[in-house]
Amino acid sequence: MSDILSGYAAASAELINRFEAISSTDIFAPVRDLLPVAPARVADIGAGTGRDAAWFAAQGHQVLAVEPVGELRSAGMSLHQGSGVIWLDDRLPELCAARQEPPFDVVTLCGVWQHLDEDERAVAVQRLGEMTAKGGLIILSLRHGLGAPSRHVFPISVEALIARAQLEGLDVVRAVDAASVQVGNQAAGVHWTWLVLKKVG
Repeated sequence: MSDILSGYAAASAELINRFEAISSTDIFAPVRDLLPVAPARVADIGAGTGRDAAWFAAQGHQVLAVEPVGELRSAGMSLHQGSGVIWLDDRLPELCAARQEPPFDVVTLCGVWQHLDEDERAVAVQRLGEMTAKGGLIILSLRHGLGAPSRHVFPISVEALIARAQLEGLDVVRAVDAASVQVGNQAAGVHWTWLVLKKVG
């Protein structure tokens, strides 16, 4: 994971503009109808530049943006100054600092899961469940396809993730495939599965 984070730090100057150019409304379209309308506590894990965190905050939610890459976190704090987003330097799979916060109604991981290996994923599922309120949602966008050489990705089995989640008291609300919203990713054959889990246990 440290090597992957270093890869993001090295590419941050390029990635900041790329991340901010993407519409959060378009990104979350496959699950938009499941997002809370009333003010809720939201944790955005691997928040990058805070694009999605600021989008949630603009809808009246209380948002914690968790981002371990200092370059991206600093850019996000500057770009979205005044949004009300709270920033935290913490990382998967343990999320030690984030788990000290009160439980969240929604936890999102957008384009993050592919960077964890199977052992890290087993820990992360448990930790995400611990920081989610009963009845709350965990929303993951799962990348299928190659990544940048400096930011290694691991294949994702949706079935294995669902099985692991169910062991942690998380039920599947939705599992749906979606095309990438980025033209470059489309050309590279990248596609996504959106998985929404609900904490019932």
